[in-house]
Amino acid sequence: MTMTAPPSPATSLIESALAAAVRAPSPHNTQPWRFRVHAGRIDVLLDPRRVLRVCDPDAREALLACGAAILNIRLSIVESGRTPIVDLLPERDNPVLLATIRPGRPRRPAPEDLRLAGAIPRRHTNRRPFLDRRVPLHLRYALGRAAVAEGARLVLLDQPGQLDAFAALLRRSDHLQSEDAAFRTELATWTRDVPDADGVPRTAGGPRALEGGVLALRDYGGRESAAERRFERDPLVAVLQTPGDTRLARLRAGQALQRVLLAATASGLSASFLAQPIEVPAARTVLRTMLGDRECPQTALRLGYGFPGATTPRRSVHAVTEPLPRK
Repeated sequence: MTMTAPPSPATSLIESALAAAVRAPSPHNTQPWRFRVHAGRIDVLLDPRRVLRVCDPDAREALLACGAAILNIRLSIVESGRTPIVDLLPERDNPVLLATIRPGRPRRPAPEDLRLAGAIPRRHTNRRPFLDRRVPLHLRYALGRAAVAEGARLVLLDQPGQLDAFAALLRRSDHLQSEDAAFRTELATWTRDVPDADGVPRTAGGPRALEGGVLALRDYGGRESAAERRFERDPLVAVLQTPGDTRLARLRAGQALQRVLLAATASGLSASFLAQPIEVPAARTVLRTMLGDRECPQTALRLGYGFPGATTPRRSVHAVTEPLPRK
């Protein structure tokens, strides 16, 4: 009888970290990352073939997605009892290499680390109506602290007039994109009639808001999108901002985004993206001005209490992990 040796603790740690990485969110579920493992180290690489050329021409959202994957790797390593050592953009002449991560010294995970790591497999985008239930102040503060922990700032649009101004900007941006044939083609390319390893299943799209709904959510053309439902009357909208807008800032913003999303999930909140004003350059400029013109908007979120939904599929770890190059 052939005996198979159990995987070493180091191998199990790396495999768990990669399994967590692929659960990160990405625009249209493109999953624009690849990984390379050698000498106990994980390299995180951008996959340029999966950058959306129409709505993400400068790879902003792709870098945010890779940053979110980096945070998942970090949390998984901490959950395994080690300190993650992270080097962002380690090689100036290799822009595809976004980070190297390796386990460091033993470390006892804090309760918050375990709480966030435990939320990784449960986090998903919820495009359906939320309950008309106000997010309490202590959770709003907690989400803000999650962003600050990664060097970003989460601005809640809860001041008079802010939500209305954002909603109008969202509707205009959504209309501009819906009128763009290239955008519609790109969206259709990444929309799946049945769940697949990437892309957004039509079933993951939500219904249209009844006349008078505050926010315009992206339409994936599913059967449910033909129906109209009443959405929450007073949605909580947040914009994640960073002091700069370099590639490094975007990677850090992605880690902040994921920490916010995991903190929300762990607290029983749902979230969906309101990306249109970020993806339309003119609208992003207006949004930055609206928020004081001091920092750079990186993404916008809708947060609240929603009914649990299913996670969207992901490619396997094997499918996104590169073999080592031959010397």
